[in-house]
Amino acid sequence: MGAAPTILLRDDAALRVFDTGQGRLPVVFQHGLGGDAAQVAQNYPDSPSYRRLTVECRAQGGSGAGSKRPFSIAMFADDVLAAADAAGLDRFVAGGISMGAAIALQLAARHPDRVLGLVLVRPAWAFDAAPQNMRPYVEVAELILSRPLSEARDIFAASATTARFRTEAPDNLASLLGFFAREDAPVFAEVMQPIAEDGPGVTRAAAAGLALPTLVIGSGIDLVHPLATARSLADAIPNAAFVEVTPKATDKDRHFAEIRAAIGSFLKDRFNNQDQS
Repeated sequence: MGAAPTILLRDDAALRVFDTGQGRLPVVFQHGLGGDAAQVAQNYPDSPSYRRLTVECRAQGGSGAGSKRPFSIAMFADDVLAAADAAGLDRFVAGGISMGAAIALQLAARHPDRVLGLVLVRPAWAFDAAPQNMRPYVEVAELILSRPLSEARDIFAASATTARFRTEAPDNLASLLGFFAREDAPVFAEVMQPIAEDGPGVTRAAAAGLALPTLVIGSGIDLVHPLATARSLADAIPNAAFVEVTPKATDKDRHFAEIRAAIGSFLKDRFNNQDQS
């Protein structure tokens, strides 16, 4: 992932910040719920020609949880903006995967003077809080917080949710089952539940007012990140480019390669001739 992370202190939370590349175009790119900077590196076409900033959100990756509650997408967006300020980034492209896409969308809506463009990869939210596709995260969190971990996992493994996901979205199921094996499972469950019940806080009308280059990437065989959600965002944001990539459940290597290629082409086509210094 390049250079070692620095630490950003927010309240009493120590957040790991990765700052790579030396290019004039800065891109702030965030991981998904339960992810980290390694997940970003899988999806993002790191290059010396683009500077990338990634914050590992509270209680995720190597970042501390801190004592501030409740966790929210707005809290994470504020943390990301503080990291951009600390890094001297006045204006930047905002992007991310799943929860990271929701963070980026909120930053663009709340701080239009700071965000040059948007890259929304496999968004899990469009405009509503607590969408039905995020309900399995709440289900997992509630079990972890109320039962011993082994018992919680067994209950979820026997659930109707697991039966459906095993058939329709096996990659999503692997992620959900993995939450029970986390060393910090009880702490992370305190993040997972409120985030899954939250939203980007951006209305369809606000999205329609975003006059900035936007790329939306979606894929099928994914119940947590419905292709319809990606299309809805692409339809709402004026002149947004939409790319459908190979499902992760079908071919992981091809999935990530296509995402990296789509992001790289978007940044090159839309920003190469702009001086962001």
